Amino acid sequence: MRRSRVLAVRRPVGRASVRDFDGDPAADVAALYRRTWPRLIGVLVSIGGSRADAEEVAQDAYVKLLGRWDSIRRYDDPEAWVRAVAVRTLISRLRRQQVAARALSKLTGRPVEVRGPDGDALDVAAALARITPAQRAVVVLHHVMDLPIEQIAEELQLPPGTVKSRLARARQALAPLLVVKEVPDHA
Repeated sequence: MRRSRVLAVRRPVGRASVRDFDGDPAADVAALYRRTWPRLIGVLVSIGGSRADAEEVAQDAYVKLLGRWDSIRRYDDPEAWVRAVAVRTLISRLRRQQVAARALSKLTGRPVEVRGPDGDALDVAAALARITPAQRAVVVLHHVMDLPIEQIAEELQLPPGTVKSRLARARQALAPLLVVKEVPDHA
């Protein structure tokens, strides 16, 4: 696994940097945790749909951070490292769940269905559930977190072209699912 150099691309306001830490590893990680936990959980729930999975994956990422804090504290954006680890872990978990669901479907003879938007309301979460976890991750990181393609590529350890391709395919798959049908007002 390639080591992440995270990230000199940009540092949004409110994000931690090496200047924000005082040298006590436990206190520094705790401070980073308090500042970044809600934002990370929001991203992971958007990608995975389950708050329980999001919290478990995020907790694992922070535990890994604590063990590597001496080197990660020098990064321009330690939050980006935690987010990258958590998102990659969640994508792997979701892929394993999909494989298990397909295997169960074959064994039982019952197809596994993902619920689509119901027509009465625009359900972005249901629409996102219909694309692959890898596509979901780039959509959420790009459109929700407002990260540039280059930063997403760095965090997910992918070539920028792959990120662009996943984003384009995700947009194409989501377009028909996110169409808002106007109902004429008959008063």
